[in-house]
Amino acid sequence: MASVFQLPHFQDADAARAYLENLRWANGVVCPHCGVVGGHYELKGKSTRPGVYKCGSCADQFTVTVGTVFERSKIKLNVWLQAVHMMSASKKGVSAKQIERMLGVSYKTAWFMCHRIREAMTPDHTSTDKMGGPDTTVEADETYWGNLYKGSRGPAHKMKLVSLVERESGQKRTFHVANVTSETLGAVLRSQVHPETHLMTDEARVYKSVGKEFAAHSTVNHSKKEYARGNVTSNTVEASFAILKRGLNGTFHSVSERHLQRYANEFDFRWNTRSANGFNDVERANEALKGIGGKRLTYRRLDGKQEANA
Repeated sequence: MASVFQLPHFQDADAARAYLENLRWANGVVCPHCGVVGGHYELKGKSTRPGVYKCGSCADQFTVTVGTVFERSKIKLNVWLQAVHMMSASKKGVSAKQIERMLGVSYKTAWFMCHRIREAMTPDHTSTDKMGGPDTTVEADETYWGNLYKGSRGPAHKMKLVSLVERESGQKRTFHVANVTSETLGAVLRSQVHPETHLMTDEARVYKSVGKEFAAHSTVNHSKKEYARGNVTSNTVEASFAILKRGLNGTFHSVSERHLQRYANEFDFRWNTRSANGFNDVERANEALKGIGGKRLTYRRLDGKQEANA
């Protein structure tokens, strides 16, 4: 069986450009400057590189990578597509060191590529794009990872994440929070979950007050070793934590609080596009590529602070 990386768009930059054009412009070429569909023409001069278009409306020139996380990159587009596929197909993630070794780029470049791809994997949730609704269930739970201070122990000194999983659709959203209190978790739940949802959590007091704002709030008592009572459980969201932590510990090893949200977004993306939701590796990578538009990410914006072994 041939390797997927032997496909033309992984081997040739022009084939990669054509693949990306077909994916992003399936309904017609879109000018990234003015948003007009059609009315463009491709420049064919000898001094013009392939894939350059001119908009008939605003007269600006553009390519399929303008206004995306790939814009102005010196890395060949087929190498970018290889990196996207690797990150999309690796259940527990792939480190920048592995990208460096396999794609033949510097560690600094690999690290920056990974963060750009995570940016593409990050969804654009609007204020009205809430999880749940009538006759739906959302599980909520928090978890802790790493130590903020060397030698420290206990959850107070760890980084905090809260995750929400809509049971019917299998969709997940994770948020890095400064602390786990009724105020911080309440703010997340109110902004992300529809009030007509059945909320399910463990017995933690931080959910007690905000739980009253939803159609129903059911809990399981973990302190008494109760993990399910009929269909009341938070096992789904807890299972997602297992994959996240195996990736953070086994693949990335050291992730700072500054970038933790980006890594959480990456794991959410793969969870939301897992095989149980009807996606294979190719379709998952294509979903990531569909998210590259309007998400420019500069090295300065990341502060140029690399994470050891990240």
